Amino acid sequence: MTALYDYGEFEQQPGLGRPLVTRVVHSRADLEAARAGRFGETAVVMTMGALHEGHLALIRAARASAKTVIVTVFVNPLQFGPNEDFDRYPRTLDEDVRLCEEAEVDVVFAPPVDDVYPGGKPMVTVNPGPMGDLLEGVFRPGFFGGVLTVVNKLLNLTAPDVAYFGQKDAQQLALIRRMVLDFNLPVEIVGVPTVREPDGLALSSRNRYLSTEERATALALSAALAAGAQQATAAGIRSAARAVLDRAAAADPPLRTDYLALVGPDDFLEVPDDYAGDAILAVAARVGGTRLIDNVPLRIAAAQPAGGQSNGDGAP
Repeated sequence: MTALYDYGEFEQQPGLGRPLVTRVVHSRADLEAARAGRFGETAVVMTMGALHEGHLALIRAARASAKTVIVTVFVNPLQFGPNEDFDRYPRTLDEDVRLCEEAEVDVVFAPPVDDVYPGGKPMVTVNPGPMGDLLEGVFRPGFFGGVLTVVNKLLNLTAPDVAYFGQKDAQQLALIRRMVLDFNLPVEIVGVPTVREPDGLALSSRNRYLSTEERATALALSAALAAGAQQATAAGIRSAARAVLDRAAAADPPLRTDYLALVGPDDFLEVPDDYAGDAILAVAARVGGTRLIDNVPLRIAAAQPAGGQSNGDGAP
């Protein structure tokens, strides 16, 4: 297709629609050239590629509010541990670009590792602090340092006004918000609700690793969250969710739970049994060789006085 006009040079006119060509750039210099002359709000959606409907939900949210949408495609080596799936992580740039074109993305930035880390492995990285040592940080040491470092770099390179991230990675989202606050970064962070497949499994690029039998077991993650969300107290939420995971541990193939946690949304510390307020019920587990995470935001109502009638529950 041929563009009707250069979106970087001419102001959009009513009725002309978005640009017809998505510009794909790989270097920092070409990214700067692609951004030059653009006007209005710029939004970025950061991905590692292998785009699915969850990513597209982020892109649609960005497209609805911003004049310019940049999607980054970069498999970040800094966030993979030595025994993780960096080498087999799906790389599907041609298909990713096609999906971005359909979603009317203005720029796809797909840099090589040397452009993001020009001096090799960086000597200075972002320390995620105490929150980075909890939950995912226990099972993936160094993960959040790698994530925050690359997010900080990509924010500097793309210079957006707003960045969109999925709530499926709730701890990551909380840490990014904290980094932006603590570093006084001039960007707004927007969380977009988790997108699920029809059977309830949270969308993930790693879902493609699951066999039919493994996928059936993996549905215990979303089932556990749903069971917990039906309860009215923190203790009841934990108990109901744990019961689902325990049953899945006896399945064939079995579910191996890394953690189930009911935490505060800003610090990811476990909440007490008598807690009332906003919380996140988070779970991580392995099925076969695939590790999956999921979560659901909850609002836990205050306990009613003896003889009173409760009108709240743990539903999201």
